[in-house]
Amino acid sequence: MPSHLRIAAIVPCHNEEITVAKVVTDLRAAVPGMTVYVYDNNSTDDTVQEALAAGAMVRHEYFKGKGNVIRRAFSDIEADVYVTIDGDDTYEAADLPGMISLLLEGPYDHVLGVRQDTQETSSYRPGHESGNQMFNRLTSRLFNSHVSDMLSGYRVFSRRFVKSFPAISKRFEIETELTVHMMALRLPCAEYPVGFRDRPDGSESKLSTFGDGFRILGLIAQLVQHERPRLYYGTLTILFALLSLTLGVPVIFEFFGTGLVPRFPTAFLAATLMVLAFLLGTVGLVIDGIRRARRETARLHYLSLEAVVPVRPEPCGDAAATQEGVRS
Repeated sequence: MPSHLRIAAIVPCHNEEITVAKVVTDLRAAVPGMTVYVYDNNSTDDTVQEALAAGAMVRHEYFKGKGNVIRRAFSDIEADVYVTIDGDDTYEAADLPGMISLLLEGPYDHVLGVRQDTQETSSYRPGHESGNQMFNRLTSRLFNSHVSDMLSGYRVFSRRFVKSFPAISKRFEIETELTVHMMALRLPCAEYPVGFRDRPDGSESKLSTFGDGFRILGLIAQLVQHERPRLYYGTLTILFALLSLTLGVPVIFEFFGTGLVPRFPTAFLAATLMVLAFLLGTVGLVIDGIRRARRETARLHYLSLEAVVPVRPEPCGDAAATQEGVRS
């Protein structure tokens, strides 16, 4: 691993006094020279003191939520390689050198730590594993890509990923936004298996199975609206058009048979629904054009940032022959 690289580990924490010192110590041992930033998110225990004693740089984010912490950290920290890991000691810090090496060797902009349970009993809370699999399949299908563990909090990023990431999420749905950003811009990415274990005794999870699950589902719907507007508005257009035809076709046949429209309110509703269907289809096409322009701008901003490991072009033609002659 090149010694000149600036590597920063970001550890969001809220009341993690039991685990944060071990997380910091393990990270520093796994990657010597890496700077570990513990972002305290309104802790009421001794999280800050424990992190400082373990050798971390402590910063504060007073807007509650992991998404707010990641947004602040990505804005403030300047580095070549960024690591995000939870402060609950559920991930194996020993896997980090392999993740960083994979990022550099690719080179990739995003390496996702895919959790591998290292305990005899499941380390997932009831409902979390099945929910994670459902979100993986849903997101992969909606964005025509593949992800094995989109809710993992253990990731490694390049600088140009971090500095091109808008970070609009406030809470635990930040992992979903990170994954969709990668898919939307089609950034080079890889997955790496990492050890995963349950929280130690006395450490309490901050996740809400149903509350955070609905937030993630809502964010996916919002991201589909913004990133796949033709799919989103096209689906609504078809639904409104089908409903309009279901209500309107019997009225039309009745009119042809009798010359009368006895169910005028139904006819009016059917016509209104069809107009709305056309409007939604038009809105979808307009927003899709805006989305394309926005994505091109985001892509150009991404390309304006320097890669961690510049890819050297392979010599060809006369240059290749010259180099071959020099080597021989």
